[in-house]
Amino acid sequence: MTEHVWSYTSASGHLAGTDLTGFKVEATDGTIGKVDKHSDEVDDSYLVVDTGVWIFGKEVLLPASRVVSIDPEERIVFVDRTKGQIKDAPEFHRDEHLGDPRYRDALSTYYGTGFPFGLPPI
Repeated sequence: MTEHVWSYTSASGHLAGTDLTGFKVEATDGTIGKVDKHSDEVDDSYLVVDTGVWIFGKEVLLPASRVVSIDPEERIVFVDRTKGQIKDAPEFHRDEHLGDPRYRDALSTYYGTGFPFGLPPI
């Protein structure tokens, strides 16, 4: 079941309307980049993360359900995946994938409650 993958969890501390642009994004094993764009839309919330040099200047799309907490003072978003899990997610190209339902389905499967390849979050 992946129906809630595109929503923030109540435990994340996310407040609707909070601008997360520029916040640092921390995976379970280190920094992966900064929030370049985000959405607060109900059932369509996500972060577009600019990975900088970490993945050769690529962007990744993270469903909001992967956010475990937000530190507004330090401007950090913490996510529940490792850098490797994020790097291995389906490749994201903003121009092609941002509104593509097939890409969203692939990410829902990868990041959803079924866990990619049977791997639970760390």
